Amino acid sequence: MNGLRARELMTPDVVTIPPDLPVAAIARLLTRHGISAVPVVDADGVLLGIVTEADLIRRLASRLDRPPSWLTSLVVNPAVAADCYARTHGFVAQEVMTTHVVTVTLDTPIAEIAALIEQNGIRRVLVMEDGRLRGLVSRADLLRALVAPAVEAADVSDERIRRAVVAAMRREPWAYASHTVVEVRDGVVEFHGFSPSEAVQRGLRVLAEQVPGVKGVADRTQPLPPYLYEAM
Repeated sequence: MNGLRARELMTPDVVTIPPDLPVAAIARLLTRHGISAVPVVDADGVLLGIVTEADLIRRLASRLDRPPSWLTSLVVNPAVAADCYARTHGFVAQEVMTTHVVTVTLDTPIAEIAALIEQNGIRRVLVMEDGRLRGLVSRADLLRALVAPAVEAADVSDERIRRAVVAAMRREPWAYASHTVVEVRDGVVEFHGFSPSEAVQRGLRVLAEQVPGVKGVADRTQPLPPYLYEAM
């Protein structure tokens, strides 16, 4: 899964709309196709923005907005206020759409896509190539990649697995590699020695499970003695 890129995850046939499509028609389109967002493109296929469910819901919620007080009106930014008003009261796509669209390329790795979605608090990114929309990667696409059956790894020697686990432990400051011995038998990683907490034991298990060729993990560590804590 770690080697997957946008081109392998994306939905290629993305429904798009023109900038002059009415809001009511956008809502019907989202419902009919069972989607939560739709990109806005011009007649030449150039991406202009995206209309999401959140944009339309925000428009509905604006009906409860109250006029700003005279004090608030003294400090309000006219440009920001005007933009907010247009987006919440507009009647066509170009008036309500979000113009700041997070995009990736066909070769953007899955980890980078996940980070962008998390950092920006969004539900999807658009995949672009040479200025043209090629697809869309949503949170649902990332989840499908997460649960997809793993490709059977080629046979890896026990010693190679052991070295990979030890190397991974040394990269993690919490792993306490100097207090833990790693052995591998028939693809099963065994941890011996001492561990300072259940959290570290859980972390070691997850760390080992990510190494190619590992068929199982056996934790045989013991609680870290007080004298070792004092020596740390």
